Order: sequence, then C-alpha cells, then structure tokens
Amino acid sequence: MLVRMLYLITTRIFAWLALLSRSPAAKEAEILILGHEVAVPRRQVAAPRPTWSDRSLLAALARLLPRALRSHRIVSPRTLLAWGQRLIKQKWTRPPSAGRPRCPRNCAR
Repeated sequence: MLVRMLYLITTRIFAWLALLSRSPAAKEAEILILGHEVAVPRRQVAAPRPTWSDRSLLAALARLLPRALRSHRIVSPRTLLAWGQRLIKQKWTRPPSAGRPRCPRNCAR
C-alpha cells in the first residue's frame, strides 16, 4: 500500500513538472480541444459526426499541441489526414465527361 502511494505521488509530481515545462499556447490549445471534443458528442445522440467547422477547428488546434499529445485525442492524426484528403478530393475532382465533345458544324473533317 505504501509503495503504491509513493508511486502515485511520484507520477503526479513528474506529470506536474512536465506540465510546467509546456508553453502556454500548448496548454490553451489542449484546453480548447478538450472542450470542443466534449461539446461535439453532447450535441448528438448517436455516434459523433463532426461537422466541417468542427473538423477544421480540431485540425487547426491540433497543430498547436505537442506531438506526444496529438495521439490521445478523439481525432487522431490519421483522421486529420483523411479529412484533408477528402476535402481536396471533393474540391478538385470533376465528374467524368460523357465522351468526345461535339464538333461544330463548320469543323474540317
């Protein structure tokens, strides 16, 4: 019991020291991300489906976090990349053309 208590106290002290060494911007970004991650599921009864604005906010704030903390969010770096790829795919893809375009009447054959 005593060893467990000492272990818990030691880990808490090291966690506080690590927190003190982080920049204020990283701390603020983590607080904003945590608040937003809690707000998204509260708005929905079923599985969380973040909107475009939710995804963009989480992606922007995730860049401010240290690399070690990015993997512990509901939005993983892989998810952020998938959102970006999907956005680019929707923006830059066109429907396939329906064949060769028509030639005007005065076209030389």
